[in-house]
Amino acid sequence: MGSADIKETGYLDGQILIAMPSMEDQRFSRALIYVCAHSAEGAMGIIINQLAPQMSFGELLVQLDVIPKAEQIQLPPLAKRMRVHHGGPVESGRGFVLHSSDYFIENATLPIDRQVSLTTTLEVLKAIAEGRGPENAILALGYAGWAPGQLENEIQWNGWLNCPADPSLLFDPDLDSKYDRAMRSLGIEIGLLSRDAGHA
Repeated sequence: MGSADIKETGYLDGQILIAMPSMEDQRFSRALIYVCAHSAEGAMGIIINQLAPQMSFGELLVQLDVIPKAEQIQLPPLAKRMRVHHGGPVESGRGFVLHSSDYFIENATLPIDRQVSLTTTLEVLKAIAEGRGPENAILALGYAGWAPGQLENEIQWNGWLNCPADPSLLFDPDLDSKYDRAMRSLGIEIGLLSRDAGHA
């Protein structure tokens, strides 16, 4: 979805939300959230720069009975590189896979824009484990959700900025640099931004 679409609808599907340094909710400190859905009914997104504590992708596949324990060492390259992300505080036991749009399951995959889709079934994890899944993917446990009008209010009160969801930023495994890179994409050097920006 291009920036022209955002101006027309006012919705941020397919954009990345960037938590402002003034964000008071510590769960979202320095968070980048890919917005999967945004409408008059509310919004839903996945945090893309926080890891779930102490769980590897291979361990999760075994825990979900996707693969036997012995097969962890034989996983294909994408599966070996994947880490389990903390996607947000809602339904933190449920898995969400953000992935490149080269993979699609009928009645299970939600295309968000031309480059990114969301799938929540075990089938996508099986495909990744077998090397027939998407080229790029992020597995997250949980998501961030907003009630109707809540995200708009938080943006108005300087809680969030937004930037285009460049796949090189979205799927990059270097989580530590993502926040600063997202800010720089808007021309903002984080060291120069006051914690009280926007509050006169």
